[in-house]
Amino acid sequence: MQEQNGSTLAVIYENWGGYQAKLRACIAPLTEEQLALQPAPHMWPLGQIVQHIISVRAGWFSGTLQDEDAGMEAYMEWGQRGSPPRSGAELAQGLDETWAFIEARLRRWTPDDCAQTFPDEWDGQVYELSRSWVIYHVLEHDLHHGGEVSLLLGMNGLQGPDI
Repeated sequence: MQEQNGSTLAVIYENWGGYQAKLRACIAPLTEEQLALQPAPHMWPLGQIVQHIISVRAGWFSGTLQDEDAGMEAYMEWGQRGSPPRSGAELAQGLDETWAFIEARLRRWTPDDCAQTFPDEWDGQVYELSRSWVIYHVLEHDLHHGGEVSLLLGMNGLQGPDI
């Protein structure tokens, strides 16, 4: 393990970026057939899980945090029921572009910026969510669904993220 001497947040953000790179590396070479793998007939296929990771990143960081971006707006449509399948290269590009969007903001936001809140409606109720909460939520979402990706790949004899 490499020694890291930065602040706690800097280390977390750096490692999130490393995780993103490992997820991307295992997704990019997958075939259409591999991206269609699913753990059970009623569960999402691998490619849709990755699309979901991408769309959630875009939705929270651009939509909820009101940082409009045409590229992110397009990614918000990914991963929905009926979304067209995407190639490994397209998914890798989506992971790269949403990560670059997130990382640029993580580098510039101050603690005061992270305390700013934004309205978000859930189940008929409006909540005021801080940027800090959104950052953590998207990180935990990436890790959760990345675990699904890893398990699904491993179940099928394929290489998951090398963590």
